[in-house]
Amino acid sequence: MSDFSLFLQLGYQHITDVKGYDHILFVIALCAVYRISDWKKVAVLVTAFTIGHSITLALATLQLITYRTDVIEFLIPITIVLTCILNFFHKSTDIRTAKEASSKLRYPMAMLFGLIHGMGFSNYLRSLLGKEESLWKPLLAFNLGLEVGQLLIVLIALMVSFIVLEIFKAKKHDWTLILSGVVAGISLTLIVNADYFAELTGQ
Repeated sequence: MSDFSLFLQLGYQHITDVKGYDHILFVIALCAVYRISDWKKVAVLVTAFTIGHSITLALATLQLITYRTDVIEFLIPITIVLTCILNFFHKSTDIRTAKEASSKLRYPMAMLFGLIHGMGFSNYLRSLLGKEESLWKPLLAFNLGLEVGQLLIVLIALMVSFIVLEIFKAKKHDWTLILSGVVAGISLTLIVNADYFAELTGQ
């Protein structure tokens, strides 16, 4: 297996690994307000997130920016909760042909939050690189692997929504609230259990 294929696989495995489920939760939160028929909107949204995390993944891996790991691990679940809060105010409709009010904030927000998640990805990538002389090929391969895994998560999330909405006939707004509420609840536990939160609260 070539180095490119290896880092491609490692990127894919990293984002789909249930042990690092914070990134999975964020992608689910991004998709929560959409139907499978909205795949074009989701593609634009995910692209905005990808652009964001690609920038900081590159900068952090090349050591052009520095940051505290514990702060990033604290900020990532905050980005998830904020995305869920935005979902709560999304005006969903059960009429598939009707236009929904989709906040223009979602796209720049996804890119901004992608910047934070990119720093989270870079921790793992830097630990893998070791004494690699050229960083660009592993960086590109790892990022592509992340993207493939991310798109798989999007597909699964949209398929689950399709089953719930079309087969079980759940109301779309109710499903958005339930899914976003569950994701927000899990993310809140990540926030309060973070080392930086303990430092802030003097625990």
